[in-house]
Amino acid sequence: MRTHVTDQRATARTDGPAPALDRGPSRAAIRRAGLGLTAGSLTWAVAICALGSDGEGVAGRIIDLTGLAFQLGVFCLLWVQMRTMAIGTSKAARFALRAEAVVLGLASVWSLLHGVLPASQADAPWLAVLDMAWPLSMLGMAVIAVKLAFAGRWRGVLRGWPLVAESWALVSVPAYGMFGPAIAGWVGGVHLVVGYATLGVLMALRPEQTAR
Repeated sequence: MRTHVTDQRATARTDGPAPALDRGPSRAAIRRAGLGLTAGSLTWAVAICALGSDGEGVAGRIIDLTGLAFQLGVFCLLWVQMRTMAIGTSKAARFALRAEAVVLGLASVWSLLHGVLPASQADAPWLAVLDMAWPLSMLGMAVIAVKLAFAGRWRGVLRGWPLVAESWALVSVPAYGMFGPAIAGWVGGVHLVVGYATLGVLMALRPEQTAR
């Protein structure tokens, strides 16, 4: 009788709900993040195509704030990369993604403040320090894209397309130097559509390729 009761208790323990495991984001969450990346990228792409990659007055504020929309979209991408451990499971990989989030956050603060502060404060030295986070955040995302491709944790087209998206600065910055802000705006805008906006669509269509 005692053996029977013991067996029942053991069965109850093993038949109960298993401990919750972190299986990463759901496919629906990845789709939403992808659409967020696409929306932010398209918003900024339209602005810089219409107004150029540099601007003054109202145009400059529009470029800053739509740039903030793009950065929020990149946060969506970074969130998925974090949750799926896209560049590896080591402490160094986790630290790299968190460090990128901090730098991207500082760049986003610059975009917001530069877009809303009075003109007398928009060029303050302390704000110029935050401005350095913009190129650093894009450099960090490029490094992550390279590591992601080598890690092989994302599959199919999503393994390589971040490299296309993260080449934005390598294309847009030289275009600015060679052709000026108007042409550079078109170059950067088209590249945003081909790179980041398309990456977001691919994430929405093929979320299973980000699975761990």
